[in-house]
Amino acid sequence: MRRLLPLVLLLLFTAGCGVVQSSEGEATDAAREVARKAGERLYGQRPRTAEEVGRSASGIDGVEVLRVTGTSTHDGNGIGVVVRTSGSAYKGWLNPEEIVVRRCFAVRVSPKSEWREDPRDVDCPDGPALTFAPPPEPPRLPYEELRAKLPRVPEGGRADEADVRRALAALDLDPAIRTEVKTVGGRVGVLLSVKGNGFDAQDCLLARVGPGATEVWVPTRIQRMPGEGGCTVGNALDPQPPPH
Repeated sequence: MRRLLPLVLLLLFTAGCGVVQSSEGEATDAAREVARKAGERLYGQRPRTAEEVGRSASGIDGVEVLRVTGTSTHDGNGIGVVVRTSGSAYKGWLNPEEIVVRRCFAVRVSPKSEWREDPRDVDCPDGPALTFAPPPEPPRLPYEELRAKLPRVPEGGRADEADVRRALAALDLDPAIRTEVKTVGGRVGVLLSVKGNGFDAQDCLLARVGPGATEVWVPTRIQRMPGEGGCTVGNALDPQPPPH
């Protein structure tokens, strides 16, 4: 019996080491899954710069951005991001101690990337996590100022596009505000808009100058969503019906 005791202890020790190795692997898999989900969040067809991708990645819970390479998602191999994530697992019932690991993975952001593409294991770069300045606030669209400056046309008259363009020039708009003007049938439509992110509702103002009425309005949020056509000069001239 005494001779069997060392063998039993050896077997328990060997089994314990196996549990430790397996638990570390499970913790690493958990860290990899965080990186994979980050890749899913960053996935998309919209062109983005390295700064935009890095900022987005750094805002994901549990993700630290250590390196960003490339210039644009649509140039060459796209944007490469090295992220550091953590994962945890328990050693087992013999020793219910939690193991926490921190691992680094390379995530590729490109229109050529595959959905749920596996992140590649990499060595963690030296240095602290990168920080990114918040995106610049879009300029305010001048609702009241536009309504005050646009010309009024009497009943029976015709709107003059040149007068409308002069009114817009007098507003001294921020260069980030895009303007579009179009005349159809004696009425002039106006669109003021700022670039959206391709996902959320876009900011825009519509105006229509016609005989007896000058109107300025903001389309409904649903109409301002990507693909809905609310932020167009055509919607200023021929407004869409309200959503049901």
